[in-house]
Amino acid sequence: MSEVIFTSKATAKNGRDGHVKSSDGIIDLELVNPAENNDDKGSNPEQLFAAAYSGCFDSAVNLVASQQNKKIDSETTAEVSLIKDPEDDGFKIGVTLNVKIDGLNPEEAEEIVQSAHQVCPYSKATRGNIEVNLNAKPSDEPS
Repeated sequence: MSEVIFTSKATAKNGRDGHVKSSDGIIDLELVNPAENNDDKGSNPEQLFAAAYSGCFDSAVNLVASQQNKKIDSETTAEVSLIKDPEDDGFKIGVTLNVKIDGLNPEEAEEIVQSAHQVCPYSKATRGNIEVNLNAKPSDEPS
């Protein structure tokens, strides 16, 4: 393994209908499977992955923009879907990243998002494993 910068740790108990807690206690959530239970309140692995991927990807967008000396304001929304996998009758996930960028024209926004996808650690980890759709939107385009 390369040089480790830091390590985060979380423990889940009883899977999708259980509980997850980070070692520092900041994340301390009940887990609920929304496909089977719409009444109970709680998070799910897809929601947590969406939060993590959107944060990481938005950082990558800002990194790439700063490397190109572009001043931007960005917002990334990750949609993570649980999908039936026809290959093994199991499940898989798919992601759509909607990136709103203030301060760029459509071509520049698309270029920044494509470049961010090459450097984002979550994009690197998922590349070739899950489908990731990228939607770049300059701030003057309707959502």
